[in-house]
Amino acid sequence: QVRLVESGGGFVQAGDSVRLSCVASGRIFSDSLPGWFRQAPGKEREFVAVVGWRDASPLYADSVKGRFTISRDDANDTVVYLQMNNLKPEDTALYYCATTSFSKFGSQSSRDFASWGQGTQVTVSS
Repeated sequence: QVRLVESGGGFVQAGDSVRLSCVASGRIFSDSLPGWFRQAPGKEREFVAVVGWRDASPLYADSVKGRFTISRDDANDTVVYLQMNNLKPEDTALYYCATTSFSKFGSQSSRDFASWGQGTQVTVSS
């Protein structure tokens, strides 16, 4: 079974930037679409972003649009990143990497994603 491992989180100040990485133990990103979710304390897990597919651009939650960018490592099909700029205290959460199938592209439901990692914590101080 393929494992996903997230890293790059930490404690930052509002306005700072952070880049999260998600590394897969196998070439799962060749056969599926990686994405990011987050979960803040006391809240449900919410969609953040998913990579684009065919002619479609990546999808983002409205709350992060214009600030976050999801990308693949073109040289390494087992790594996906989440570049987070202009961080806000409300971005504080445990960030998870997961994958969805091509047929589910467009879904922002966590039920359509699988192979969840353990998450990496991002804390943004004001």
